[in-house]
Amino acid sequence: MTGGIPCILMRGGTSKGAYFLASDLPAEREARDALLLRVMGTPDARQIDGVGGAHPLTSKVAIVAPSADDGADVDYLFLQTGVDEAFVSDRQNCGNIIAGVGPFAVERGLVTAADGTTSVRIRMLNTGGYATATFATPGGVVDYDGELAIDGVPGTAGAIALDFQGVAGSTAGALFPTGAVRDEIDGTDVTCVDNGMPSVLFRAADLGIDPDASPAELDADAALADRLERLRLAAAERMGLGDVAGATIPKLVAIAEPRAGGALATRTFLPQGGKGFRTHTSIGVLGALTVAAGVAISDSVGAGLVTAPAPGDPFVVEHPTGHFDVDVAVERSADGWRVTRSVALRTARKLFEGTVYPRPRL
Repeated sequence: MTGGIPCILMRGGTSKGAYFLASDLPAEREARDALLLRVMGTPDARQIDGVGGAHPLTSKVAIVAPSADDGADVDYLFLQTGVDEAFVSDRQNCGNIIAGVGPFAVERGLVTAADGTTSVRIRMLNTGGYATATFATPGGVVDYDGELAIDGVPGTAGAIALDFQGVAGSTAGALFPTGAVRDEIDGTDVTCVDNGMPSVLFRAADLGIDPDASPAELDADAALADRLERLRLAAAERMGLGDVAGATIPKLVAIAEPRAGGALATRTFLPQGGKGFRTHTSIGVLGALTVAAGVAISDSVGAGLVTAPAPGDPFVVEHPTGHFDVDVAVERSADGWRVTRSVALRTARKLFEGTVYPRPRL
């Protein structure tokens, strides 16, 4: 494929990505991935010859199609593309990019919008879970304007309510995939949890991490990166994820007492396919839902750190650029623990719609 491809570039939550109809891309995975690397401008630290934003949070792809599942309107496949490393990974989901999937489905005619608000039921192909996105569509047209501010994004935009179902254990097999709420792995107390994003939670103090450090300061710490990778690889084996040396999961999350009136302070470390880490400038949707579920149990590594919200109030996850509010409930079940509620508010905005031209093959 050498011509242009229909594309909508969208901001979804605190991420940005290229959104495509599946029918506009090659059906064969290898050809599709090679094309997307050319579209994004990977590998190159600046992605100067593509539409990637030179950061993992802005080098993302959403592929959307009508769903063959009677319980969903559309199917959504998320792909994380490398920046200076040539990889395309489908081993994780992205709860920020999913914020744009409902509006994209309306824009592309996959879903007919109602006059007022529209709900789009999304099947997440990466993990098999579902999410319902509800957003404003006055006159049957997506309204991206609104009054909701989310930290990490300037200004305000229209609210998109994301209600996730079936995401607990969707990648690692269980909410607490090691079978325990707390483990000692590689000499560190951790909580391994998967509420849509397989993650390893640990106390910042246990690895000498300053919870007030900026992402840039943490990214510059080579010794910390080595220590995190050892922990990640060992934890992944215990979580049943196998060899993740070249994967972008599990995420690692350092937690500490709240600094600004929230429930918990976090620093999330994003694996770069075996090439170190980038510290998240905020926290992902599924990341926040996973952290909230992981520390909801009194025996987790969050014990003594979390300031529990009052009944009816959101769980406020602090991150480097502000906070992320979620509503998560966990209860004991016959075979362990189950999540009974996982809801977050996000915003999205269409940045451009048109034709993207992939660079020539290198």
